[in-house]
Amino acid sequence: MVYLDAAATSLVKPLSVGREMLRAMQSCASPGRGGHEPAMRAAAAVYRCRETAARLFHVPEPERVVMTMNATHALNLAIRSLAARGTRVLISGYEHNSVTRPLQLLGAEVLTASSPLFDRDAALEAFRERIADAELVVCTHVSNVFGFILPVYELAALCRERGVPLIVDASQSAGVLDVDFERLGAAFIAMPGHKGLLGPQGTGLLLCGREGEPLLAGGSGSDSREQSMPPYLPDRLEAGTHNVPGAAGLTAGMRYVLDRGTEAIAAHEQELLAELVARLSVLDGVELFAGAPGTQSGVLSFRLRGFDCEEAAQRLAERGVCVRSGLHCAPCAHRSAGTLETGTLRASFSPFTEPGELEAFCGVLEEILREGR
Repeated sequence: MVYLDAAATSLVKPLSVGREMLRAMQSCASPGRGGHEPAMRAAAAVYRCRETAARLFHVPEPERVVMTMNATHALNLAIRSLAARGTRVLISGYEHNSVTRPLQLLGAEVLTASSPLFDRDAALEAFRERIADAELVVCTHVSNVFGFILPVYELAALCRERGVPLIVDASQSAGVLDVDFERLGAAFIAMPGHKGLLGPQGTGLLLCGREGEPLLAGGSGSDSREQSMPPYLPDRLEAGTHNVPGAAGLTAGMRYVLDRGTEAIAAHEQELLAELVARLSVLDGVELFAGAPGTQSGVLSFRLRGFDCEEAAQRLAERGVCVRSGLHCAPCAHRSAGTLETGTLRASFSPFTEPGELEAFCGVLEEILREGR
């Protein structure tokens, strides 16, 4: 099997991830629900996860690392903390439904900073032109469809200058690119645990520059006499029993990222991206969405002339090649790139993707192109 769908979820994990999850399942109870040894082991496992994330993302206090179920959960927490009906929210033209749907559900007034694909200067200028109308800015760090790296650090400086809070969606950048909580100064940074951080599904993180408002209410293991959620982080935003095995696995994934380094991981993915662009560029019938160096992460969208994207993906899957097809839960990004009517095929890499997989993928793709529809 050739797995080129890491932007959806990492499939190959460090071996330590599974080991730590199994150890937690066999030895940990519920954190904050007792002073006995299994409960204390669970509390330690969850705190190690916070500490590791704080080290990786330069968060000064581990308590500002909130455990979530996924990036969608984290984004909903962040958005509902800062937006309400009628709030004017400025977004990029490359946002995921995990941003646009919560805003729609709230009844926020959504403004879009539209810009051409892979043009970072134009993206920043689009925000600069419209930020005077905004009460909140939400921006993805990397487009999940095209790998377009948006200028979030420059945007963060603009938001600070204008006094507008910023939410960063780091779903495709956490674990691959530099995501520095202190340098960004964002109100919130949301991310999944199962993509670039190489943890298990069902895990995510919200890095909190603000206290935030609860999305769920319930047991927290603290302040149980009170009928409102605790006023302090992380308890304020974490209702119910934690996913302790998930936290243990996520810690192991983040430790791999720390040991290898995001610079090395990014360099590996850039090498794969350059190789795949070179290979696909010479194939007749392939339309690539590739940017200049420095504007794109390890995500490459493409279309095949004469093929429906879903049909092409299915034919690849039948030959053991795993890619994503369609709109990738991001119609906003496709609208910006002019691919809304067709969608795209998407190949994406992880630290464990090997060059041989690209060679095999291109061989299969050539076969499909020769066969035609």
